[in-house]
Amino acid sequence: MRRILVVFALTAVVMLFIFNSADWYAKNSALPRYCADPRQAVEIVREIMTSPTPGAGKERRPYIIAAKLIFLVPQKEGENIDDYISRLRVKISQSCGVEF
Repeated sequence: MRRILVVFALTAVVMLFIFNSADWYAKNSALPRYCADPRQAVEIVREIMTSPTPGAGKERRPYIIAAKLIFLVPQKEGENIDDYISRLRVKISQSCGVEF
């Protein structure tokens, strides 16, 4: 029984470390990448979430970058798109230190 508790405790510590590291990375490294043109990133996110074929016939790279933003700041359950876009703008503004 003691071995199980030790394994459980070690697993919990490792998972907490991983989640805290991922959160730190998102705040300090990943989100600041969107500071160059935050409006474009937010508009592409809106297009990805509303269009059945986002970016059809356009360059794919901006859409891939915006999709990473969706991963870093996921939409909450039951949150409509406009509220999500507003929350996304606030998160990017906080990360970049400027409001747009």
